[in-house]
Amino acid sequence: MNKHKSFWYYLRRGVYLSVLAVLVLQTWALYQVWHYAQPQTLQQADAAVVLGAAAWGKNPSPVFKERINYGLKLYRDGMVDKLIFTGGTPVEGYPTEAAVAARYAGKQGIKQADMILESQSRDTYENLYNTRELLFGSEMKRLIVISDPHHLARAHFIADDLGMDVQTAPTPTSRYNDSAQSKQLRLWLEESFLLVLYQAGRLFPQARDHIRT
Repeated sequence: MNKHKSFWYYLRRGVYLSVLAVLVLQTWALYQVWHYAQPQTLQQADAAVVLGAAAWGKNPSPVFKERINYGLKLYRDGMVDKLIFTGGTPVEGYPTEAAVAARYAGKQGIKQADMILESQSRDTYENLYNTRELLFGSEMKRLIVISDPHHLARAHFIADDLGMDVQTAPTPTSRYNDSAQSKQLRLWLEESFLLVLYQAGRLFPQARDHIRT
Protein backbone atom coordinates (compact mmCIF):
# COMPACT_ATOMS: atom_id res chain seq x y z
CA MET A 1 0.00 0.00 0.00
CA ASN A 2 1.59 3.29 -1.09
CA LYS A 3 1.57 6.41 1.06
CA HIS A 4 -1.25 8.04 -0.93
CA LYS A 5 -3.57 5.06 -0.52
CA SER A 6 -2.56 4.68 3.12
CA PHE A 7 -3.55 8.29 3.83
CA TRP A 8 -7.04 7.88 2.35
CA TYR A 9 -7.50 4.52 4.05
CA TYR A 10 -6.79 5.94 7.49
CA LEU A 11 -8.83 9.07 6.76
CA ARG A 12 -11.89 7.00 5.84
CA ARG A 13 -11.36 4.78 8.84
CA GLY A 14 -11.15 7.81 11.10
CA VAL A 15 -14.36 9.24 9.66
CA TYR A 16 -16.21 5.93 10.09
CA LEU A 17 -15.02 5.57 13.68
CA SER A 18 -15.98 9.16 14.46
CA VAL A 19 -19.48 8.68 13.05
CA LEU A 20 -19.83 5.43 15.00
CA ALA A 21 -18.72 7.13 18.22
CA VAL A 22 -21.26 9.93 17.72
CA LEU A 23 -24.05 7.40 17.09
CA VAL A 24 -23.11 5.42 20.20
CA LEU A 25 -23.04 8.57 22.34
CA GLN A 26 -26.34 9.80 20.96
CA THR A 27 -27.97 6.41 21.58
CA TRP A 28 -26.62 6.39 25.14
CA ALA A 29 -27.94 9.92 25.70
CA LEU A 30 -31.39 9.07 24.33
CA TYR A 31 -31.58 6.11 26.69
CA GLN A 32 -30.63 8.31 29.65
CA VAL A 33 -33.27 10.88 28.71
CA TRP A 34 -35.87 8.10 28.49
CA HIS A 35 -34.73 6.46 31.75
CA TYR A 36 -34.93 9.61 33.85
CA ALA A 37 -38.26 10.55 32.28
CA GLN A 38 -39.87 7.52 33.91
CA PRO A 39 -41.73 7.95 37.23
CA GLN A 40 -39.54 7.05 40.20
CA THR A 41 -40.42 5.66 43.62
CA LEU A 42 -39.49 8.60 45.81
CA GLN A 43 -38.14 8.57 49.34
CA GLN A 44 -38.75 11.40 51.79
CA ALA A 45 -36.33 14.27 51.37
CA ASP A 46 -35.51 17.57 53.00
CA ALA A 47 -36.61 19.77 50.11
CA ALA A 48 -37.91 19.77 46.56
CA VAL A 49 -35.97 21.83 44.02
CA VAL A 50 -38.29 23.17 41.32
CA LEU A 51 -36.20 23.99 38.26
CA GLY A 52 -37.09 27.31 36.71
CA ALA A 53 -38.98 27.83 33.47
CA ALA A 54 -40.54 30.77 31.69
CA ALA A 55 -42.61 33.28 33.63
CA TRP A 56 -45.23 35.41 31.92
CA GLY A 57 -45.09 38.63 33.86
CA LYS A 58 -46.15 37.79 37.40
CA ASN A 59 -47.53 34.39 36.44
CA PRO A 60 -45.81 31.09 35.69
CA SER A 61 -46.04 29.75 32.16
CA PRO A 62 -48.07 26.53 31.77
CA VAL A 63 -44.85 24.47 31.77
CA PHE A 64 -43.56 26.19 34.91
CA LYS A 65 -46.94 25.88 36.62
CA GLU A 66 -46.88 22.08 36.23
CA ARG A 67 -43.47 21.92 37.88
CA ILE A 68 -44.64 24.12 40.76
CA ASN A 69 -47.84 22.12 41.19
CA TYR A 70 -45.89 18.89 41.50
CA GLY A 71 -43.69 20.49 44.13
CA LEU A 72 -46.80 21.55 46.04
CA LYS A 73 -48.13 17.99 45.89
CA LEU A 74 -44.92 16.52 47.30
CA TYR A 75 -44.96 19.14 50.05
CA ARG A 76 -48.58 18.46 50.97
CA ASP A 77 -48.00 14.71 50.88
CA GLY A 78 -45.24 15.11 53.45
CA MET A 79 -42.48 14.02 51.09
CA VAL A 80 -40.51 17.26 51.63
CA ASP A 81 -40.37 19.93 54.31
CA LYS A 82 -39.25 22.82 52.11
CA LEU A 83 -39.72 24.03 48.55
CA ILE A 84 -36.80 25.60 46.71
CA PHE A 85 -37.82 27.68 43.70
CA THR A 86 -35.10 28.51 41.21
CA GLY A 87 -34.65 30.90 38.31
CA GLY A 88 -33.67 34.48 37.67
CA THR A 89 -35.03 36.82 35.02
CA PRO A 90 -33.78 37.37 31.46
CA VAL A 91 -34.90 41.01 31.54
CA GLU A 92 -33.96 43.42 34.31
CA GLY A 93 -36.97 44.87 36.10
CA TYR A 94 -39.19 41.83 35.61
CA PRO A 95 -39.98 39.37 38.44
CA THR A 96 -37.60 36.45 38.73
CA GLU A 97 -38.87 32.97 37.99
CA ALA A 98 -38.27 32.05 41.64
CA ALA A 99 -40.34 35.01 42.85
CA VAL A 100 -43.16 34.16 40.45
CA ALA A 101 -43.18 30.57 41.71
CA ALA A 102 -43.21 31.70 45.35
CA ARG A 103 -46.07 34.09 44.66
CA TYR A 104 -48.07 31.31 43.02
CA ALA A 105 -47.30 28.88 45.86
CA GLY A 106 -48.22 31.49 48.46
CA LYS A 107 -51.65 31.84 46.88
CA GLN A 108 -52.00 28.07 47.30
CA GLY A 109 -51.45 28.40 51.05
CA ILE A 110 -47.75 27.55 51.29
CA LYS A 111 -46.04 29.32 54.19
CA GLN A 112 -43.28 31.77 53.31
CA ALA A 113 -41.04 30.11 55.90
CA ASP A 114 -41.18 26.87 53.94
CA MET A 115 -40.01 28.43 50.68
CA ILE A 116 -36.43 29.15 49.65
CA LEU A 117 -35.72 31.29 46.59
CA GLU A 118 -32.71 31.03 44.29
CA SER A 119 -33.16 34.08 42.06
CA GLN A 120 -29.90 34.49 40.14
CA SER A 121 -29.66 31.50 37.80
CA ARG A 122 -30.03 31.59 34.04
CA ASP A 123 -29.80 27.91 33.14
CA THR A 124 -30.07 24.38 34.55
CA TYR A 125 -26.46 24.27 35.71
CA GLU A 126 -26.84 27.52 37.64
CA ASN A 127 -30.22 26.41 39.06
CA LEU A 128 -28.44 23.52 40.76
CA TYR A 129 -25.07 25.11 41.48
CA ASN A 130 -26.66 28.12 43.18
CA THR A 131 -29.00 25.86 45.13
CA ARG A 132 -26.01 23.91 46.42
CA GLU A 133 -24.36 27.16 47.51
CA LEU A 134 -27.55 28.37 49.23
CA LEU A 135 -27.78 25.16 51.22
CA PHE A 136 -24.10 24.99 52.14
CA GLY A 137 -23.77 24.45 55.88
CA SER A 138 -27.49 23.74 56.34
CA GLU A 139 -29.06 20.45 57.38
CA MET A 140 -30.86 20.15 54.06
CA LYS A 141 -28.95 17.49 52.16
CA ARG A 142 -31.49 15.17 50.54
CA LEU A 143 -33.26 16.80 47.63
CA ILE A 144 -35.89 15.96 45.03
CA VAL A 145 -35.35 17.74 41.71
CA ILE A 146 -38.54 18.47 39.76
CA SER A 147 -38.76 19.23 36.07
CA ASP A 148 -40.36 18.05 32.85
CA PRO A 149 -39.60 14.40 32.03
CA HIS A 150 -37.23 14.98 29.12
CA HIS A 151 -35.17 17.49 31.13
CA LEU A 152 -34.23 15.34 34.10
CA ALA A 153 -31.37 13.23 32.73
CA ARG A 154 -29.20 16.30 32.29
CA ALA A 155 -30.31 17.68 35.65
CA HIS A 156 -29.34 14.40 37.31
CA PHE A 157 -25.84 14.35 35.81
CA ILE A 158 -25.26 18.00 36.70
CA ALA A 159 -26.38 17.45 40.31
CA ASP A 160 -24.24 14.33 40.55
CA ASP A 161 -21.19 16.25 39.32
CA LEU A 162 -21.89 18.91 41.95
CA GLY A 163 -21.93 16.26 44.68
CA MET A 164 -25.61 16.75 45.48
CA ASP A 165 -27.77 13.98 46.96
CA VAL A 166 -30.79 14.09 44.65
CA GLN A 167 -33.71 12.08 43.42
CA THR A 168 -35.39 13.14 40.19
CA ALA A 169 -39.14 13.57 39.88
CA PRO A 170 -40.65 14.08 36.42
CA THR A 171 -43.88 16.05 36.38
CA PRO A 172 -46.84 13.68 35.92
CA THR A 173 -48.39 16.16 33.50
CA SER A 174 -46.68 18.50 31.07
CA ARG A 175 -47.72 20.84 28.32
CA TYR A 176 -45.04 19.16 26.24
CA ASN A 177 -47.08 15.95 26.35
CA ASP A 178 -49.87 17.75 24.48
CA SER A 179 -47.52 18.64 21.63
CA ALA A 180 -47.50 16.87 18.30
CA GLN A 181 -45.38 13.73 18.22
CA SER A 182 -42.91 15.41 15.88
CA LYS A 183 -42.36 18.21 18.42
CA GLN A 184 -41.99 15.73 21.27
CA LEU A 185 -39.42 13.78 19.28
CA ARG A 186 -37.53 17.00 18.55
CA LEU A 187 -37.49 17.86 22.27
CA TRP A 188 -36.07 14.45 23.16
CA LEU A 189 -33.43 14.65 20.44
CA GLU A 190 -32.48 18.18 21.48
CA GLU A 191 -32.21 17.16 25.12
CA SER A 192 -30.11 14.11 24.29
CA PHE A 193 -27.83 16.33 22.21
CA LEU A 194 -27.50 18.78 25.12
CA LEU A 195 -26.61 15.86 27.38
CA VAL A 196 -23.85 14.82 24.98
CA LEU A 197 -22.59 18.41 24.96
CA TYR A 198 -22.64 18.49 28.74
CA GLN A 199 -20.62 15.30 28.91
CA ALA A 200 -18.18 16.82 26.41
CA GLY A 201 -17.89 19.79 28.75
CA ARG A 202 -16.75 17.44 31.49
CA LEU A 203 -13.84 16.37 29.29
CA PHE A 204 -13.11 19.94 28.17
CA PRO A 205 -13.98 22.22 31.14
CA GLN A 206 -12.80 25.32 29.28
CA ALA A 207 -15.68 24.84 26.82
CA ARG A 208 -18.39 24.30 29.42
CA ASP A 209 -19.37 27.97 29.75
CA HIS A 210 -20.15 28.03 26.04
CA ILE A 211 -22.43 24.98 26.00
CA ARG A 212 -24.42 25.28 29.24
CA THR A 213 -28.18 25.63 28.97
